[in-house]
Amino acid sequence: MSEQINFDQIFEGVIEPGQEPKKLFKEAYEGTITALSYAEILLNQAIRTYGKNQPVAYPDTAYYLPVIRCLSGEEIKTLGDMVPVLNRMRNAVKEEKTFANARKWGEATWYAADIIEAVKYIKNTKEEPLYQAPWTGFIGDPVVRQYGTKMVDWTIPGEAVILGRAKTSKDAKKIVDSLMAKGLMLFLCDEIIEQLMEEGVKLGVDYIAYPLGNFTQVVHAANYALRAGMMFGGIPAGAYDAQRDYQRRRVLAFILYLGEHDMVKTAAAMGAINVGFPVITDQELPEDKQIKDWFVSEPDYEKIVQTCLEVRGIKITAVDIDVPITVGPAFEGESIRKKDMYVEFGGTKTPGFELVCMGDDTIEDGKIELVGPDIDTVAEGGRMPIGIVVDVYGRKMQEDFEPVLERRIHYFTNYGEGLWHVAQRDIMWVRISKDAYAKGFRLKHIGEILYAKFKSEFSAIVDRIAVTIYSDEQKVIEMRETAREYYKKRDDRLKELRDEKVDTFYSCTLCQSFAPTHVCVIAPERVGLCGAVSWLDAKAAYEINPHGANQPVPKEGIIDEFKGQWQSFNEFTFNNSQRTIEAVNFYTIMEYPMTSCGCFECILSMVP
Repeated sequence: MSEQINFDQIFEGVIEPGQEPKKLFKEAYEGTITALSYAEILLNQAIRTYGKNQPVAYPDTAYYLPVIRCLSGEEIKTLGDMVPVLNRMRNAVKEEKTFANARKWGEATWYAADIIEAVKYIKNTKEEPLYQAPWTGFIGDPVVRQYGTKMVDWTIPGEAVILGRAKTSKDAKKIVDSLMAKGLMLFLCDEIIEQLMEEGVKLGVDYIAYPLGNFTQVVHAANYALRAGMMFGGIPAGAYDAQRDYQRRRVLAFILYLGEHDMVKTAAAMGAINVGFPVITDQELPEDKQIKDWFVSEPDYEKIVQTCLEVRGIKITAVDIDVPITVGPAFEGESIRKKDMYVEFGGTKTPGFELVCMGDDTIEDGKIELVGPDIDTVAEGGRMPIGIVVDVYGRKMQEDFEPVLERRIHYFTNYGEGLWHVAQRDIMWVRISKDAYAKGFRLKHIGEILYAKFKSEFSAIVDRIAVTIYSDEQKVIEMRETAREYYKKRDDRLKELRDEKVDTFYSCTLCQSFAPTHVCVIAPERVGLCGAVSWLDAKAAYEINPHGANQPVPKEGIIDEFKGQWQSFNEFTFNNSQRTIEAVNFYTIMEYPMTSCGCFECILSMVP
């Protein structure tokens, strides 16, 4: 596969003869020599201490040292295995200051960084980990799988690797808030992390904003991206050009290089360019230190995010939402504990429901109405009833699509920083944090978020949307009965369907934002564990969005007809549960039950 790709042709003609950025190349060359020398020193020290046969590995990965494994195919298992690799990279460094050589220097710097970091992990134990949250250090395979599909199908539209230091901590927060709101995955290295913590920005795996650490720890962004190529792109280990081609086409990453330049960082940046990731810096650089489309200067912080997106070719379809909190997928996994909660709604505490219903062209597009008191009428830690009604009109809208859109209320509400939503229908449970309240968030803003997200993500079927939020208890109880009539009507439509009458079931992975290994396979006679997604719902969801959380799974390879086990469902569940669940029975809970999360009230079984 790699032999059929001439990846380096994308760099041809970028630099005019005689216009080479010699100063930039000199800096990268010196950084590469420094990185290789440091790697050699650490490696020799480790061999003297532990011996050549000392095992080396990152935690939670099957990819050895991923940069080396993905690019060259080599399996590094011991300190001794590193020696010939490091020697080869040192010997490959040519001093002539050319763009081609600079990219190779960058690759050598990545190898050196992978070796440096892996040597450090010899001292890593579960009892005494090298890194404490929120610092991540190396990011394990389960996390890559958790977000990987969203990364390569552009549900997460791009990845920003930010290293260095912004002009001020407030500037750092402004840049990161903008990127988070646009849904990008963030990898952070060096002083920017402390700047963001100073401003109270939420970081960590749950926020898809990874504070990797300092210096060579930036390599953990590289090995994350390369593993995605092997996991999701099927790129064989060592398929060098195929891996780089995949990174360029599918992993829409860029490097945001902030603050004063450092020669090792500059060398690592050349490694990013080598796999198709451009570098944008906030330093004002002369022409002889820039490379058109690949190493770009943008000193204006008002323009720098947009420049990054344009240079990398990332198209953002998200609309600006007029709410006082940041909204984006980065906050989807956020939990709000009782001590951090300002107010909560529904669940078993107060009446609550949510409903999407199709209407006619009299619906007033953009109308958001609150019926009842707002949250500033209750004391901190209080409870209120809630009803959320989304009226939808669209020329292509169908009644079958109502429950599909309704389940997205869960998704879209969780996109808000400081908002928490679990369950569905009339058992939904919502919390608003103290921080969100302090920023000015009120109930009408839930409507603003839902309106914007439904209009942007379902524009093919939705023309007009109106949202009504009910907080008056009597009205909530009254409208809940109306909602229950809708729920019953939907459930009744399923009664005539039988498992044996269909040849395809449907998956549902909507709840993986809170339960990463939870996978439902939905059959006509078995709704999703949450109770909100039926076989018809999942079928309609797939028609609306073929790349979404509901995918068809053919019913193939019967293993046990009585217990309800099929080979195709086992394979799907295994591949989508971070490879933790190997077998599932549909018709018994005594052996290989389906996975579960926190969004169910009870599990029913029939006793003969």
